[in-house]
Amino acid sequence: MATIDFGFRNQIIQLDIGTTLTYCYQCATCSGACPVSQVTNGRYNPRRLILKSLLGLKENIFGKKNSFEIWGCTVCDTCDEVCPQKVELTEIFTILKNLSVERGEAPEHYTSQASVILENGKAIPMQTAIERRRSQLGLPQILSPDIKEIKKLLNLTNLKSKIPEKKTE
Repeated sequence: MATIDFGFRNQIIQLDIGTTLTYCYQCATCSGACPVSQVTNGRYNPRRLILKSLLGLKENIFGKKNSFEIWGCTVCDTCDEVCPQKVELTEIFTILKNLSVERGEAPEHYTSQASVILENGKAIPMQTAIERRRSQLGLPQILSPDIKEIKKLLNLTNLKSKIPEKKTE
């Protein structure tokens, strides 16, 4: 049986910018409209995740077996758009994702992308094929990001400590 963690529940409510989580009355409109829920046959369910957050069921949200429950959200904002109570669901899901990262439980594809941003200043480093096509189309050259400035900002967020070390073989 799951244990209610009131401290966790209060933490989520306090981190929620508009404290909209408390307005949820579990109508399931979010789940009915969620494209991820529809293609996963309900395996991902925004209403269930909100309920667990409201109840403070921390152990049912985090951990490897529950990873998809948090990370399944694509932040399309469909749930926010249809919510009759205007609950900021994607805001709450972002809070949960951030907590997951802090716990060292973020999926590898997210942390590897964060490493690329930390190293290159952007998610997709410029490639010669892209540069050539832009030139052929008469588009201006894309300026390289100021990597020092980006690294400074990302270091202020303590990103490097939240990204697992790359495994060398």
